[in-house]
Amino acid sequence: MRRAFGARRSGGRRPYMPLQAYVDMVIYSMDQFSALADPSRRRILAELRRAPRSVNELVESLGAAQPTVSKHLKILREAGFVSRRGEGQQRIYQLEPKPFTALDAWLAPYRRLWNRHLDALERHLTASEKRTR
Repeated sequence: MRRAFGARRSGGRRPYMPLQAYVDMVIYSMDQFSALADPSRRRILAELRRAPRSVNELVESLGAAQPTVSKHLKILREAGFVSRRGEGQQRIYQLEPKPFTALDAWLAPYRRLWNRHLDALERHLTASEKRTR
């Protein structure tokens, strides 16, 4: 009998995930990382974290050209990080929590790994300090 990618043989905790779904999730995460790789886009996200903003407000606060800000907003919108709504002649952009939640879930195993290693380092340093006293 074939097992799904990541499935364990006997009562493991990993849920069933078909290989294609896993590949799609990884590709989607990589697209999101690509969108976040640019410092200008991270600055836009930081501005939007404070409050929803229009393109003109972002241009003013970032000191960047309007076409540049619009280009970055398009990339962030396509990656799902921001959405826009129209208010009269203005387009108001705001953060969308779902992709951040997905990235957090993707990072969770790495965070647990590093926490275990850092906890072990702390125990080692504490034990070494007690021995030298």
